Amino acid sequence: MNNVIELRNVVKKFGDTAAVDGIDLSVAKGDFFGLLGPNGAGKTTMFRMMTTLLKPDEGRINMNGFDMNRNRREIKKTMGMVSQHISLQSDMTAEENLELHGMLHKMDRKRRKQRIEELLEFSGLSEHRKKLAGHMSGGMKRRLMIVRALMHEPSVLFMDEPTVGLDPSGRRSIWDILKNLNRQGLTVLLTTHYIEEAEVLCNTVALMDHGKIIAQGNPEKLKQHVGAYVLETFKEGKTRYGFFPSEEEALSRAREIGGELVVRRSNLEDLFLKLTNHGVGG
Repeated sequence: MNNVIELRNVVKKFGDTAAVDGIDLSVAKGDFFGLLGPNGAGKTTMFRMMTTLLKPDEGRINMNGFDMNRNRREIKKTMGMVSQHISLQSDMTAEENLELHGMLHKMDRKRRKQRIEELLEFSGLSEHRKKLAGHMSGGMKRRLMIVRALMHEPSVLFMDEPTVGLDPSGRRSIWDILKNLNRQGLTVLLTTHYIEEAEVLCNTVALMDHGKIIAQGNPEKLKQHVGAYVLETFKEGKTRYGFFPSEEEALSRAREIGGELVVRRSNLEDLFLKLTNHGVGG
């Protein structure tokens, strides 16, 4: 597959601190790519550089064949962005928010109208088209922000913590929208604190810590580096983790130890804990 995003030796410093420290990264066309890590790992800085909001101090970023330092305007035409914070025009209806976005991207009137109908139908917001954004639920606002970012038909969608603050039902509704978009060929890159979200959605993940990528690849293959099963034991006020290639081996060890314990399948946070000794969430 062709790469739509490429970072080579990218560095971004704030004072003497390297928030991003010599990162190489490639995102393939049609991939669903997750960027994971604790607060302060460099995810937000990476995200802001890839969406043209920050310039790297060193290195090179290419998107869809365009150099970020030379073709920022062209790059913006090919990308959509959904920020962590709600950024809708609250005194406008769902329909008007989409219309404004289309006008800002200089879409002709006929295509704007057609695209609005397509996106309202796709997101399940058709019956709420005349509702003010400020009066919508959190889940509806998130859906509207996603389809607004798609209004100008970008080839890459960036999402920063797309389901933060949503209840489980709202989160899964957004997951369905994102999975459908990706299956239609859209390249999606997201940052998230939710391990389950990354494992459900992403074909590829990159784990960040202290400005560096410490692991990258398919989630299932990465977890094999830890072990398919985890034995958790709680002793002397502390939880300890043991990693095993099979459930039988984990259970066998559990029977030897006894006491307060849990055997479960491993996840990406287990990998992160093993590599860094602290969790993905902070």
